[in-house]
Parts: sequence; C-alpha cells; structure tokens
Amino acid sequence: QTQLIESGGGSVQEGGSLRLSCIASGRTFSKYALGWFRRVPRKAREFVGTSYPNGTTDYSESVKGRFTVSRDNAKTTVYLHMDSLKPEDTAVYYCNANSARRDYWGQGTQVTVSS
Repeated sequence: QTQLIESGGGSVQEGGSLRLSCIASGRTFSKYALGWFRRVPRKAREFVGTSYPNGTTDYSESVKGRFTVSRDNAKTTVYLHMDSLKPEDTAVYYCNANSARRDYWGQGTQVTVSS
C-alpha cells in the first residue's frame, strides 16, 4: 500500500522556522517528483514547491527564497524547510508524489503562523 505520511507541523510566530517531513512508502519513488502543496479554508490547493528526480527544484513565487524542498531518496523522504514564516503561510500542508501516471497525497499537517 502506497502511503505518504507528513510530520512536523505546528504553531510558530511570524519570522520563525519549521521543517516538515514526509515519509513515502509502498513503492520506489526515485522517479517521482516529491513536493508540497497547501490549502487554506475556502481556497483551492496551492502549489508550494517540488523536487524533481533529476535534483532540480521549483517553487511558487510566494515562498521562493524562504522555503526549501529537499529529498533523501535512500529514505524516500521529502522535506520542506520553511524560514521567515508569515501569517499568510498558515495552511494545511500536503505532501505529494507525482509521476506521469500516478499521483499520491498525504493526509496533511497543519501549520499556523501567528503575528
């Protein structure tokens, strides 16, 4: 059974940092893009950042320069390191594993940034 399990969410003050982790299991993910999305109530899920199999990364403009996605293929884990957090970063963050034929999601972890 393929599973993505996030951890590391929580509450932090504006300007603080958090690191989210996502452990993927059930298949080999070395050829998948591993990344993160987020959702706030009454809004569509938003792309945050991703790490491609070739090692390159991509980020939304709203987090570029503050967030970093990294992956450990040996541990099938993807991380989201978040610095300089802002109240508008408050959301449920979802881990995603994506290939041309498959798309998997974690259950989400809440991040709350207070001013």
